[in-house]
Amino acid sequence: MNDSTHNHSPNDYDVDTDIQSNTTLAAQRAHLQLAIDGMSCQACASRIEKVLNKKPSVYDVSVNFAGETANVDYDPTQTTPDQITEWVNKTGFVANLQAADSLFAQTDEDTATKYPWRLIGLWVCLLPFLIGMAGMLVGEGMAWMPPVWLQFVLATVVQLGFALPFYKSAWASIKGGLANMDVLVVIGTLTIWAYSTYLWLTHGDGSLHSLLQSNHVGSHSVDHGPAVYFEAGVMVIAFVRTGKYLEERTKKHSLNSIDLLLSLTPDEVERQQPNGEFQSVALKDIQVGDILRAKQGGRVATDGTVTDGSGWCEESHLTGESVPLKKDVGDVLMAGALLENGSLLYRVSAKGSDTKLGDMVQALSDAQGSKANLARLADRVTAIFVPVVVTIALVTFGLTWWLTGMMDTALMHAVSVLVIACPCALGLATPAAIMAGMGVAARHGVWFKDAQSLEAAGNIDTVVLDKTGTLTIGKPTIVDKVMVDQSLAVDDVLQIAASIEAHASHPLATAIVNAAAKRNLPLLSVTDVSVIKGAGIQANIDGLGLVKVGTAEFANLNLPKLMPKVWQIASTVAISINNEPLGAFALADDLKADTPQAITALQNAGTHVILMSGDKQSVVDHVAGQLGIEQAYGKMSPRDKASQIALLQTAGHKVAMAGDGVNDAPAMATADASFAMFEGTDVAQHSASARLMGESLMHIDAAQKIAKATLRNIKQNLFFAFIYNCLGIPLAAFGFLNPMIAAAAMALSSISVLMNALRLTRFKTEVELDNTVSASHSKTDRPKKA
Repeated sequence: MNDSTHNHSPNDYDVDTDIQSNTTLAAQRAHLQLAIDGMSCQACASRIEKVLNKKPSVYDVSVNFAGETANVDYDPTQTTPDQITEWVNKTGFVANLQAADSLFAQTDEDTATKYPWRLIGLWVCLLPFLIGMAGMLVGEGMAWMPPVWLQFVLATVVQLGFALPFYKSAWASIKGGLANMDVLVVIGTLTIWAYSTYLWLTHGDGSLHSLLQSNHVGSHSVDHGPAVYFEAGVMVIAFVRTGKYLEERTKKHSLNSIDLLLSLTPDEVERQQPNGEFQSVALKDIQVGDILRAKQGGRVATDGTVTDGSGWCEESHLTGESVPLKKDVGDVLMAGALLENGSLLYRVSAKGSDTKLGDMVQALSDAQGSKANLARLADRVTAIFVPVVVTIALVTFGLTWWLTGMMDTALMHAVSVLVIACPCALGLATPAAIMAGMGVAARHGVWFKDAQSLEAAGNIDTVVLDKTGTLTIGKPTIVDKVMVDQSLAVDDVLQIAASIEAHASHPLATAIVNAAAKRNLPLLSVTDVSVIKGAGIQANIDGLGLVKVGTAEFANLNLPKLMPKVWQIASTVAISINNEPLGAFALADDLKADTPQAITALQNAGTHVILMSGDKQSVVDHVAGQLGIEQAYGKMSPRDKASQIALLQTAGHKVAMAGDGVNDAPAMATADASFAMFEGTDVAQHSASARLMGESLMHIDAAQKIAKATLRNIKQNLFFAFIYNCLGIPLAAFGFLNPMIAAAAMALSSISVLMNALRLTRFKTEVELDNTVSASHSKTDRPKKA
């Protein structure tokens, strides 16, 4: 049984105007995104935020450590992007602006990632120590360990050469007022090196011969003299740098979906010359208006319009739907589309960041660069993490020395605490999962506005759906009519209605205009257009007077109770002149093909589905009955929808709203999460926390499931990071972990968090799973060859 509302509002018909609703930032507020090189942990990101937030011209800053980006809202009347970039560079990092025609800000080439010469050098220096340690494992004692003087040389090359980036980062961090993990590494390894050097230089009689003797000094000393620990410092630096290298590789080449999007456009294209021939040129040299050629199996390089040829294009990179679309002359092409067959010539309409793909890359980059509320916890912890760890290390050193009387043992315990307590895993926990989740969502045609939007979508338990354009195709047609004034022909009434509706953007208004166009009815000139939300639209027509088009009540029309059944399940558009009713049209709209499947998927996932529409209750009940929706509210004005959602929230529900029109905007703004349907109005797009780039309602189910999976992943990462430090620090303090093992474990913690986040990239929606099962069944069912 449908739960029908008893709202007495007469507003059973929503008409949207074509009001320009492209909301832009005020003149005194602008947005900037920077690509940041050189961050080593979350504390680095926090330091950049701290520095920029002190500037009076900066409103808000969000730095994403995993994505290596900074989103800055600033006052353009007080500062410039170049000035902001300079501020970031002064903190010890390298900031890069986005080029005007590029898809995304390109960072300086990370030589440590592409050509890891520094890392290779580290391991070359470490190799003799590893050979010596291998000798211990096979029972050779310290016989394979290099002489102490060579240990000193190798350790010094590492400490004062290959480790210089750690020193630079640590010093910049201290100057910025927030210590990062490099501070811990520098303090620990420098202490080991200095202490070992002191022991070596002060052992024996001080002669050169004594210093070069390897059988009297060091950890392999025959006479049990003081031990040196050069190998510990070298191994810590090598393991930490290796961990950073693997982390960079994972973030840049596996975790970030932006690189995959950027690879969708070719570097070179075929441009038509004035003589009609085609020449291969670089994509960056293409200008708007050029004619390009796309061949079968190739990618469309820019947005454009087909001028010649035909073919089938697959645009799943933007819509999430892999069904190819036929493209003929006059059709629009999108950059990145795959031409499965055929050959096309197209005129460039936009390139680079101005294309739909460029907009998606920027939207995805902004979203990945934002922070979820869960990330605030990690930020607060990492802000005080390093000072607390240094304090624990000092206490460990003092207590161990006091209890054991052995300074070297106390030193190793303290250094182990410094090394094991790396905040990297904690800093990566949330942004790594957000990056992966956002990329998966974009692949499925869901563009989340920011991390908070994804987080909100992962917590919803109730989805409120609009009817027209959301559950239905959004292209209603006239199925019946009734005329009150018999002196006017049907075409005359349709012409009058279409002339008024031409100034609205609601699907019902579009249907009236299209019907008039099919009958070649010219539109009349109108003035004083006025929209009454939830009721209709009115305007003046010379020679006629005030014309109203909208609900029956709005047009002062009383329809007979005994109307044909189609009027009970169709939407009504009534027309009046000077409050004298002329007649009405009944318009019906078909459900989208996969709407029943989407509703079932949401309900099976435990989500409560509610239908709210401005249409009359009988129509809403009919649609709800077809879809198995138990709660259906009709005659809902925009304010009614928002109020009902607020009541659901008061009752403890987390509510998402999906719609496509101006009238849905208040409800979408009220909901915890909101989805704007494909080709929805600008107001709906700007009010929504996520945009659905395909027409299928299954995108909402995918968005919710992806968001829930991302939240689970974040919580898992935070759990791993917290447990790692909670267990690791005490074990190191009590001597169960030496510095080398601590360094390896620290590197492993960051990699494990990234690997867990990468699991999200294998996420499959219900449709994909069904397709996989169907494909496997089809293979199984094929007859075997004799």
